[in-house]
Amino acid sequence: VEEARAAAGITRSQFLPQAQADAGWSRGQVSKLARPGARPEKFYDVNLGVSWEIDLWGRIRRLNEAARAEVLATEEARRGVLLSLVSDVAASYFQLRELDLELEIAKRSVATFQETYDLFNRRLQAGAASGLETASAGASLATTTAAIPELERRIVAQENQLAFLLGRNPQPIPRGKALNDQLLPPEVPPGLPSDLLERRPDLRTAEQQLVAANAEVGVAVANYFPRLSLTGALGGVAPQVADLFGDGKTWSLGGGLLTPVFQGRRLDEEHRAAVARWEQARVQYEASVTNAFDEVSTTLVAYQKLADIEREQARAVTSYRDAVKLSNDRYLSGLADYLEVLQAQQQQLTAENSLARTRRDRLVSLAQLYKALGGGWRITKQRS
Repeated sequence: VEEARAAAGITRSQFLPQAQADAGWSRGQVSKLARPGARPEKFYDVNLGVSWEIDLWGRIRRLNEAARAEVLATEEARRGVLLSLVSDVAASYFQLRELDLELEIAKRSVATFQETYDLFNRRLQAGAASGLETASAGASLATTTAAIPELERRIVAQENQLAFLLGRNPQPIPRGKALNDQLLPPEVPPGLPSDLLERRPDLRTAEQQLVAANAEVGVAVANYFPRLSLTGALGGVAPQVADLFGDGKTWSLGGGLLTPVFQGRRLDEEHRAAVARWEQARVQYEASVTNAFDEVSTTLVAYQKLADIEREQARAVTSYRDAVKLSNDRYLSGLADYLEVLQAQQQQLTAENSLARTRRDRLVSLAQLYKALGGGWRITKQRS
């Protein structure tokens, strides 16, 4: 952004007269054959020159328009980076909280499988259960316990990734609300106006790049016409410094006209190249607009459908919890075997993990929708 601003300042300076000063000292001698008795002489000279191009054909104006558009494009690109960063931080945090929830589920499941194993082991000691039941319960306990270190490893990796996005060294990330307590809008308002997409940094960048390319076409057209400039100089030449602005004063004033005559089709090819760059910018802008509608549509549908999936999975978790309780009661009553108990517990564990991941995906889709809309949506009350 700073580079583009500086480049725009350089271009803008062409509106103003350009002045430069130079000073010199020389010492020399003409040939004595040409001037007998000639002695070495020294001269001092000081000059202040001014030149100014009169922008008759708009060449400098179009250059400034292009430079200004490039500044705006880079500023929008910077805003796009910030918007992406906000979205990525939110998504990474939701993933971290989902891993926390999976760890909590795993620890709770370990406690449940431990109770089941202890029950089977006591019944085995009493001769009321088989070794197969106890071994199977122990295997389920060990499998679930082994998932805990893996989840802890992934949590640390996710914390480090989030710290990187925040520009920090690897460190623990403070936690806020649990995954299931994160705020979610009950419903995305229907009929979102397409004007919201005008805030998207990528669209604004593509638009300004199109403006810059159009201005560059104007510069290429202006290059066909003459350049009119005014020049002036004021100074002095004298053998002594004290005489520079006395009898040694010099000045000049003039105008110049520089017009292309034969350029070997260079101007034509420059114009054709500028038009081609404008066509590229136009197509890129159209593609950006189409992609914006596609992203919003995709994320909106994802957010809405994930809400339906989460609702059904929550019902499944509730049913599996009831099934675990009933299977335990049936086992203790002798109406079911150990396989029914273990299967119900494993199904509950799978369902709870799936529910946690769906909740995470829904929150991540909300962050993606915020990014796709260029910073969320504004809900305004309609006047009656």
